[in-house]
Amino acid sequence: MPIFVELPSLGESVVEGTVSRWLVSVGDHVETDQPLVEVTTDKVDAEIPSPASGVIVGLRAQEGDVVQVGGVLAEIDETAQEAPSASAPTAPPEPETPSPTEQAEPVAPASAQEEPAPIPRATPIARRMAAEANLELESIQGSGSGGRITKQDVLDHSEREAEVQPAEVQPPETSPAPPPPASRSARPGYAQYALQPGDRVVPMSPIRRVIADHMVYSKRTSPHVGTVAEIDMIAVDRLRREHKQAFSDNYGFSLTYLPFIVHAVIRALREFPALNASVMEEAIVEKRAIHIGLAAETDRGLVVPVLRNADRLSLGGLAAEIEDLVGRARNRQLTADDLSGGTFTISNPGRKGNLYGFAIINQPQVGILRVGEIKKRPVVQSRDGQDSIAIRPIMYAALSYDHRAVDGAPANAFLYRIRELLEEGDFDL
Repeated sequence: MPIFVELPSLGESVVEGTVSRWLVSVGDHVETDQPLVEVTTDKVDAEIPSPASGVIVGLRAQEGDVVQVGGVLAEIDETAQEAPSASAPTAPPEPETPSPTEQAEPVAPASAQEEPAPIPRATPIARRMAAEANLELESIQGSGSGGRITKQDVLDHSEREAEVQPAEVQPPETSPAPPPPASRSARPGYAQYALQPGDRVVPMSPIRRVIADHMVYSKRTSPHVGTVAEIDMIAVDRLRREHKQAFSDNYGFSLTYLPFIVHAVIRALREFPALNASVMEEAIVEKRAIHIGLAAETDRGLVVPVLRNADRLSLGGLAAEIEDLVGRARNRQLTADDLSGGTFTISNPGRKGNLYGFAIINQPQVGILRVGEIKKRPVVQSRDGQDSIAIRPIMYAALSYDHRAVDGAPANAFLYRIRELLEEGDFDL
């Protein structure tokens, strides 16, 4: 009975993956845990291992195919025998008497025939980057183990190519535009853009397509509602500046505002568990564990690594975990486990975050908080019945929530509580 190799879950909200490269063929004998296929999702590139030893008797998906989680990728037979190699000796054919014409023509020896070049060994990320940049792997020198091509090898090769190649000649404006790529989102009756001369068509990468599908799925699934709070960050700013040098000496990196924001969100989630929940059919599941997802922008798109059991960490511990996760996200070192299990997400666009914006909920969660830039603004203060204008570091925080699970009153109270905690500045360092 064959064993079916299925696509496992590679992260929360990941529902499908794209087969980027097969590492085996039908008839190959494989061992347990031997990599079989490279799969790309919107979050990670992964090699799917063999669940058992045996012979590959079928490949259910081709390179480039999109496979749903749980879908069958290949079949393995533990009892089958390995297919005979093409180079195995066979009985020589009976000699035939050649005609005079055939005798006059020289015959090339079998050893002179060219053998197909071996497929270069490369990491999944390096192979994908080379494909997106239209680079031939054969032209890239690998520096990894056994000559395997790495991400850095592709980057170095691209830089060298850019230095020696002349600038690309642009076609004249009268040249016809290339045909548009097939769109999975096209719907009858909806207006489609007509390409104009000079337009540049950029086909979506598999990762970009998956991200787009997830965003559409979230907006279609959850009725998004938003609310915004204006937060005076003066207390956090003072506390951060007072402990900035000591923190850097202890931990080896700078203390940012993000750990304070995460800590305030965690405390508010404990008081408002309706925001730490998921909708399951006709029920709402309020989760005991608090796992905070941190939306981080990388060169391949948006990823959301997860701070597990974040409510058990001190502010310093949160800062260390955030530094580690964000660093591994930007260096493409995250695993599927790092991206799964989040119960609430915080999106921090950084110094160029603008005023505020509403993020799309990360399914199957019911809320996401997006914070804007911290900027000095004039604000009115009342003290002893007198009003005055002061300069304060102000941050806007926008909460998007799923109205199926959360009403406006608790959602606004949750965001107000976050504001209170940050403006009080009651944090232990």
